Amino acid sequence: QVQLVESGGGLVQAGGSLRLSCAASGNTFTNYTMGWFRQTPGREREFVAAISKKSNTYYADSVKGRFTITRSNAENTLFLQMDRLKPEDTAIYYCAAHPYLTALPIYRYWGQGTQVTVSS
Repeated sequence: QVQLVESGGGLVQAGGSLRLSCAASGNTFTNYTMGWFRQTPGREREFVAAISKKSNTYYADSVKGRFTITRSNAENTLFLQMDRLKPEDTAIYYCAAHPYLTALPIYRYWGQGTQVTVSS
């Protein structure tokens, strides 16, 4: 079992930045690929970024060059630095953990989500 708790969401103007954090507890953090997904009402959960156990990173085209995913294995924490935010980035952002890398929303463990709102 892995417990995930996100933080860092909020309201920001377009062009601004936010940094999301995801604190993990339970099973060994380094056993898992970690990912960020986002969801808006009436839409499917969407892949944002993932980082493998060896810290290889992958991004959705929509966020590439603006978002950066990192992990601190010493602190059991996942981060998402979001720069040059756009109104279309508005969503609930979820942290997730899975034994292997995938962009599909089939991750085994999920956090409760944190709201990000970008005003125009």
